[in-house]
Amino acid sequence: MTIQLPDNPARSDVLSARPTLWANPLYAADAIDDPSLPVMPSDVDEAQASWTRLAPLLETCFPELAATNGAIRSELVELQSLRDALGYAGPEFGTVFVKADSALPVAGSIKARGGVYEVFFFAEQLARLEGLLKDGEDIRRLAEQDAKAFFSRYTIAVGSTGNLGLSVGIAARALGFKATVHMSSDAKAWKVERLTRLGVEVVQHEADYTTAVENARLVAESDPTIYFVDDEQSKHLFLGYSVAALELAEQLQARGIVVDAEHPLFLYLPCGIGGAPGGAAYGARKVFGANVHCFFVEPVQSPCALVHMMSGAEDLVSVYDVGLTNKTEADGMAVARMSAFVATVMCRMLAGIFTVDDASLFRWLRLAHETQNIRLEPSASAGFAGPEFVVKHPEGRAFCAKWKIEDHLAQATHIVWTTGGSFVPQEQFEAFLETAAKLD
Repeated sequence: MTIQLPDNPARSDVLSARPTLWANPLYAADAIDDPSLPVMPSDVDEAQASWTRLAPLLETCFPELAATNGAIRSELVELQSLRDALGYAGPEFGTVFVKADSALPVAGSIKARGGVYEVFFFAEQLARLEGLLKDGEDIRRLAEQDAKAFFSRYTIAVGSTGNLGLSVGIAARALGFKATVHMSSDAKAWKVERLTRLGVEVVQHEADYTTAVENARLVAESDPTIYFVDDEQSKHLFLGYSVAALELAEQLQARGIVVDAEHPLFLYLPCGIGGAPGGAAYGARKVFGANVHCFFVEPVQSPCALVHMMSGAEDLVSVYDVGLTNKTEADGMAVARMSAFVATVMCRMLAGIFTVDDASLFRWLRLAHETQNIRLEPSASAGFAGPEFVVKHPEGRAFCAKWKIEDHLAQATHIVWTTGGSFVPQEQFEAFLETAAKLD
């Protein structure tokens, strides 16, 4: 199938795989209040309550969470020397931070917020259904040996290019579940190896991410003992990610940073299929309302959210439909077709999408390491292009003018969401740095 994208200032850049910015013409200040959406703001509060209820069990299974009483949290890091290296020293760039999910405990990526949440939530629901956990009983009961023996009768399955598979596999094995991760052909060897060491069955498909997910779903549908974590459709994953916005609000408040019409907030979120950035963006719109502007970022050859949302089509549009290759070193973003669930929720809630090339990912990865000792994988550095696009690009300037932000940019806060990297083996990380060095 071939799709003709509508006339738009970003169209030629998208089709030629050049970095660009697309501003969403449907973007609306009141989007989160739409009652037809498949999620509601109150769902975020319920997910937060579930995280709190699960925290003692998480701390028992993962002792590294003792310092946060079982919460999976990341630091908010202000850019200093890295800000200068990126060219953001001018006052027009306001304040620039990294939300360092690249160093999240348990799974080392933003996927810990979704994958770990869904597995532990499912375990609790299953245990209550089967009478293993009674009302009022300590949830840490689910870490005991007889509970793990019970969970071992079930398999948690997921389709993944890497980081979601890691988070689901780690969480499942911690509770005693069997785990199967269906991975696409572009999955990184070190992620496959790490899963295998955990006792996770890895099934690699000679196809892309979408095919891996479809195969995982088909296998799960035929076996009632398999629970499928569906990256394309899962509301639990989405809401697990959404709670990060409540954490971010606390961190901004602790720093005395105001978010209002005169102090806008910009979030830059790397996007694969869309669940993690969509969840974080939804949570942010619940917390900060129309004063936060969320942008997805995608590789130039894999802009699945951009081509679909730009197309305006009802049926999902693939990057293959517009002649792009879906080839990128950013393995977590090598997705040809976005989530229909996320597309529905983000239709009027997402400010826009920008694209970046692979060479820039490696350069930013190196700069982050050399200037502020931030350890990233290529996909996690994608958001560093955000402030430049918003402040300097013609479409960014037009966006700021339309939303009456242009006079408040010096008071703005930009947050680059770095989504993974701390679990990358040293040898692989050094290879990333070597690749970056060759680009000089």
